Amino acid sequence: MTEKARGTIGSTYFPGKVCKDILDEMGGLFIFFLDSLRLIFAGWGQFPKIVRQVYFIGVQSVSVIALIGLFSGMVMGMQLYFALSMFGADGFLGTSVALSMVRELAPVLTAIMLTGRAGSAMTAEIGVMRISEQVDALTIMGVNPMRYLVAPKMAACLISFPILTAFFNLIAMWGGWLTGVKLLGANAGVYWSRVQSSLDYSDIEGGFIKSMVFAVLVCTICCFEGFYTHTRSGHAGPEGVSQSTTNAVVKSCVVILMADYILTSLLW
Repeated sequence: MTEKARGTIGSTYFPGKVCKDILDEMGGLFIFFLDSLRLIFAGWGQFPKIVRQVYFIGVQSVSVIALIGLFSGMVMGMQLYFALSMFGADGFLGTSVALSMVRELAPVLTAIMLTGRAGSAMTAEIGVMRISEQVDALTIMGVNPMRYLVAPKMAACLISFPILTAFFNLIAMWGGWLTGVKLLGANAGVYWSRVQSSLDYSDIEGGFIKSMVFAVLVCTICCFEGFYTHTRSGHAGPEGVSQSTTNAVVKSCVVILMADYILTSLLW
């Protein structure tokens, strides 16, 4: 076979293999998500596990979300005030901060921060249990590992992400007021009036829809990477767990931004 023929076959085979691998992964993630969602309602025994996960994912992330929300709002308030003042439109500061936070920044930044803090921990926890054969032990004892390990995390993410997104919004708007009104001299009454008048129910609903979608994506990807550490990372032992954790965080952040673009196009 000539070099040209071999190159043609190789170039044809490679894109096909890549597409097949992508479709295989998407199918595996979708089945994994459906299974975990179904097992949330497997019995009352799930409730204590869900509460523990809500405490870990949600309550323990409040301080981080508050800090990020405060400084995000302060930066947005400062930058938008200077930009709007150039056109004599600083009265629209409240509108700009409210819409940018509720529609875009709050759901995205909340999801990314929770990916780094809670998503990586979920991957590492399940990955360590996988390489130490604790997941296999659960199966042998007749305990469904998906029900025991993944379903409570999925339920906790679906609860925690929207609540933390709403908290981020409140703190960020207050941060924008702190910079725009207290430091730069914008009118406080106009700021809050614009915040109230510019936000529609569709804006708030869209932000919550985004946060729910991000919750599903982050939990599914992170738990999937941990659950199949032994087959997907290409490494054994602790090195495999670290590789799976890195892959989970990177993939989650990329998918969050891709999903944000798609959802923004569909919702507004």
